[in-house]
Amino acid sequence: MAQPAVSEHQRVTPQPRAIGRVDLTARPRADRTVLQRFRQQGSAKALFPKTSGHDLQAVLLNTAGGVTGGDEFAYRIEAEAGGCLSLATQTAERAYRAQPGQTGQILTHLTAQQTARIDWLPQETILFDGCSLSRKLDVELSDQSTLLAVEPLVLGRKAMGERLNHIFFSDTWRIRQNGRLVFADSLRLKGPGVELINRPAVLAGAGAMATILLVAETADRHLSALRYVLPDHAGASIVRPGVLVARIVAMDGFALRTALIPIVELLRGAPLPTVWKM
Repeated sequence: MAQPAVSEHQRVTPQPRAIGRVDLTARPRADRTVLQRFRQQGSAKALFPKTSGHDLQAVLLNTAGGVTGGDEFAYRIEAEAGGCLSLATQTAERAYRAQPGQTGQILTHLTAQQTARIDWLPQETILFDGCSLSRKLDVELSDQSTLLAVEPLVLGRKAMGERLNHIFFSDTWRIRQNGRLVFADSLRLKGPGVELINRPAVLAGAGAMATILLVAETADRHLSALRYVLPDHAGASIVRPGVLVARIVAMDGFALRTALIPIVELLRGAPLPTVWKM
């Protein structure tokens, strides 16, 4: 008797998956911000370097070494009223080739209570050929809290001669202030990476990009100074009072980082976490 045909998806051998979670709450104490609650699980970890400033710095790391299809990472982070929390990643995140029908997930939920500040400053996410990654950033703010968020993206490492034949990448931002949506952004890249990069309406040949968002009562005051330091292939605007958005495209990850560092330090009013410069 003839055996039924087996699809490519059915032939895929199940692989172990990386699962990680970090839950973190920070609160002010005297002239510093300290941990109130902290829990880490699986392949997601957090380190807390010693600093001399008011803010609490957390460095997130993925001990799995990257993200592939079926991996699940979740970060739930809160700064209580008056707290100041800076978050970075130990190194660039890497989205590796995924098996058919499997997508990696990175879910980040940030909460900044009244007068609190959160700086979300991950280093680059690098997309490799065959990757499949869905990423979501949800933020809850009060009317007097501050958010600075930066997400650099690199589509293949140009210096390594990498070619993206097919990729899937979804990135969704939802920022709410007192329960009201103040910023929403969605990016979806699917298909031949080389063609996507070269499309004039997408990246016009550039291999890297970044979105920068500042939500603060004083955000509008930074617009002129920000435009002064932006590179040629970038733009910034006030999308609504207190919400400043900038986008940058660059030929590769090195050019993007070179442009980003002075921009983020301008908006932050302080140097970037040390891991950005190691």
